[in-house]
Amino acid sequence: MLPYHGSYESYCGEAMAIGERTTVALLDGPASARMAIAESLTNIMASSIAKISDIKLSANWMAPAGHPGEDAVLYDTVKTVGMEICPQLGLTIPVGKDSMSMKTVWKDGEVDKAVTAPLSLVITAFSPVTDVRKTLTPQIRTDIEDTGLLLIDLGFGNNRLGGSALAQTYKQIGDVPPDVDDASQLKAFFDVFQKLNTQGKFIAWHDRSDGGLFACICEMAFAGHCGLNVQLDSMLIDNDSDAISVLFNEEVGGVLQVKCDDVQDIEAAFAEVGLADCVHELGRIYEDDQSTINNNGLPLFSASRVSLQQAWSETSYHMQLLRDNPESAQQEFDAIAENDVGLSVKLSFDINEDIAMPYINKGIRPDVAILREQGVNGQIEMAAAFDRAGFNAIDVHMSDIINGDLDFERFKGLVACGGFSYGDVLGAGEGWAKSILFNSRARDVFENYFNREDTFSLGVCNGCQMMANLKSLIPGAEHWPHFVKNNSEQFEGRFSLVEVMESPSILMQGMAGSIMPIAVAHGEGRAEYKSTEQRQSAKSIMRFVNHDLQTTQAYPLNPNGSPDGLTGFCNEDGRATIMMPHPERVFRAVQHSWYPDEWQEDSPWMRMFRNARAFTE
Repeated sequence: MLPYHGSYESYCGEAMAIGERTTVALLDGPASARMAIAESLTNIMASSIAKISDIKLSANWMAPAGHPGEDAVLYDTVKTVGMEICPQLGLTIPVGKDSMSMKTVWKDGEVDKAVTAPLSLVITAFSPVTDVRKTLTPQIRTDIEDTGLLLIDLGFGNNRLGGSALAQTYKQIGDVPPDVDDASQLKAFFDVFQKLNTQGKFIAWHDRSDGGLFACICEMAFAGHCGLNVQLDSMLIDNDSDAISVLFNEEVGGVLQVKCDDVQDIEAAFAEVGLADCVHELGRIYEDDQSTINNNGLPLFSASRVSLQQAWSETSYHMQLLRDNPESAQQEFDAIAENDVGLSVKLSFDINEDIAMPYINKGIRPDVAILREQGVNGQIEMAAAFDRAGFNAIDVHMSDIINGDLDFERFKGLVACGGFSYGDVLGAGEGWAKSILFNSRARDVFENYFNREDTFSLGVCNGCQMMANLKSLIPGAEHWPHFVKNNSEQFEGRFSLVEVMESPSILMQGMAGSIMPIAVAHGEGRAEYKSTEQRQSAKSIMRFVNHDLQTTQAYPLNPNGSPDGLTGFCNEDGRATIMMPHPERVFRAVQHSWYPDEWQEDSPWMRMFRNARAFTE
């Protein structure tokens, strides 16, 4: 039996976050290390962590050892990390690495040349998470009434601009960098943050780091597709020039979205731990697209979310134009200007109905083969989904078949999993199929299985590509397409919206007409047909749709560029199903990066696995 260690039954998890402040090291090495640790904490604290000592740090040191002055800076920086701030916070660093050769020298003719990189410390924080459902994101929620924003400023009004992104835009470094002046305040902030988040007082959180407060609130607005009305009055600004330092300093802190009714309780909780002066009310959220920053009732800045997000995305867009398919890059950039309503769900069935329960209650668990090849990594979650649906999931490797150690006689289900088979080289699924087609024993085992009328089969991702190349062995699958490189010319890892279509697939029974999000992770997912007749004859089971719930060809809502958005197929009698998206990665509601508040334990994709259990009866 394939074990999955219960990780698909609990709400515990783990979190990782990174912090770095390399530019600050040009001004103050120890300050850069303290800020890197602080940034890792303000990132990871969005997760539900029982206590700060549960967090462990990995330290990646880089320095030009031997360069004048750098050895002393490195010593002071290591000292402040190992003997000062980490003990003060109760943190340990059990692992790390170093690169002490961050300098290169060479001769250009008679001229000596050198490039020296500054001291750099990259901190990776990792921790167990007590309840992943309480994880906060930067997405502003516009569906919750009467909310506002709070700035948590652990710089306590210092607003130091040294080493900031703003300084760099003026080709400067600055003079005085931000710092962690009192580690006990950072620890108190972490503790009160976790307490209030456990009580459900927070809606969204984004730390203030690269770009400062201005970048922080803009990114929150981009995620929420909304505008903001920000007031800077509470930060005691005497004149408009001070607004620059307030908006662009990169001191420790961040922005919270909270219910207005909870503001008084939140401020009281911060005051209890000596942090009353770090909480500032910023203002409200607009459902229209305009963001305005005010001081003492006068507007300092106003712009639309679209114009700001396009400016924010422009560098990435120009890189994509050179690196990716330019047409895909253009479509993604143009989509920023569209009135996107975001993800939604439309179901044709009861998400909480367990149609497999009567059969599970019999105590009979049919065997399902969870098939994998070298490099496949999706077998554990696939086994967990089928186990929950009432199957006995058995780990089967291709070597078991080729060596003659196993056949499929005992199995009612056969599932070819995805995730980097053969290191995800181009055509990996096709290579997997050829290891079957060109091996007489393996070919017979698969062909005999597919011809049994009491079995079902499923191929996902690499497994989809593999089974599509086995269509000569699968009755009624002759019209299946071939799967080739995505139109974007890149691997696509996304959370996409699909519509389930009417089809004979035994896995999709009762789900037709449903629209719901699903995980996508593939580099070769575009369906390719030899002819129009093949395209029209293929039995389609699902297609990508846009956020207006219409079939889409546009990137990135159709991540691979498949014609008509079609991304899943079945054979004539519905017993064999293939699809590019990963339903096994989202069979629980909590696995989704977004889902409606009313969803409980199951996601709609659990119905697919229970349909398989019902079929075996």
